[in-house]
Amino acid sequence: MGVCLKQFNFDDQLFFSLAVAGNKPTGIANYAVNLAQNLPITGATFFRPQKLSPERFHDRLTDNHWLEIPADYSAEAGKKGHLGRLVWTQFRLSQFCKKARTQAKRSGLIFSPAPEAPLGVGCRSVVMVHDLIPLRFPNWRSPLTLYAKFYVPQVLREAQHIVCNSQATADEIVEFFGIPARKITPIPLAYDAEHFRWLNYPKQNYFVVLGRPDPHKNMERILDAFAQISLKTNDTELWFVGPEDPRRTPELRAKASALGVAERVKFVGYAAYADLPEILGGAIALVFPSLWEGFGLPVLEAMACGTPVITSNRSALPEVAGDAALLIDPENVEDLAEAMGAIATDTALRENRQQAGLARVQRFSWQKTAYQTAELLHQVAF
Repeated sequence: MGVCLKQFNFDDQLFFSLAVAGNKPTGIANYAVNLAQNLPITGATFFRPQKLSPERFHDRLTDNHWLEIPADYSAEAGKKGHLGRLVWTQFRLSQFCKKARTQAKRSGLIFSPAPEAPLGVGCRSVVMVHDLIPLRFPNWRSPLTLYAKFYVPQVLREAQHIVCNSQATADEIVEFFGIPARKITPIPLAYDAEHFRWLNYPKQNYFVVLGRPDPHKNMERILDAFAQISLKTNDTELWFVGPEDPRRTPELRAKASALGVAERVKFVGYAAYADLPEILGGAIALVFPSLWEGFGLPVLEAMACGTPVITSNRSALPEVAGDAALLIDPENVEDLAEAMGAIATDTALRENRQQAGLARVQRFSWQKTAYQTAELLHQVAF
């Protein structure tokens, strides 16, 4: 989908942090990089991790400034990387904001693709909130829950404006933190249309489950549903694709054995970005019955590859999928099993959902997302 290519000049007053980006990008990192690649802006400063190739960015971004920062601030570096990024944000990023205020007699604006910004130092910021899953499904032994409970709300209160990826996330911000709705703008995400596209891969009769085995991803119920349809679809496999968890992945393997379907359940592990279109394109369906998502990017990526989608009827997922997916109650195993069984046995249904999905994804593009974001940032900056 094309949009007006108007350029927004920030006159050295915008500072965009790409500190979350890494070599194995997922989630927030993918958002940050895709947004930066498409922003129609000039006169901004981008902070690029040392290992992030500048060739990844569009030529029009050469009219901006690029500064290298340490490369180990992304999620790949674990807790140490997260803490290092917060320290860098508080003490180094804030210095640029203060310098802009001294030179131009107005405070520069920081844009962060995560809910992170310098606190208590008078910096103006716009931050992105992807979801509040650590609070909706809290684990008080996890640093992420503490981060979401105590750090994020202060960042949001001090921010000039908040961007989020769906109306569902906007409603969460109001619900959990009491932030006024007028301070929040939902801007939907998009997908890499050059990478995820229909290449007519031959279907290999497997369902694909994409993502980490976190509790809200609902993978135990996926196994239960798959076991229910196993007698009717005894040649169908179930593939779990994503980073393994040292505790939850063995539990899923044990459950598959207990249900008698272990020989048809495949744990692929982390898949390189380059391999995802073929994995998605070869599946008979993406099974994504998450209990909650701020957006649900795999839904778009699967549809773009011509793969039917089974997903939840709650959170942001209906906003993303529309009527192109089979929407189910994620807590109802029978509902999920019925949808999986229908996809596995009804060729006409698969073809219908394939065409609906290919039409649905035309509503989303990174160019459109980037333009709306640039326009908002310019309004806040000036």
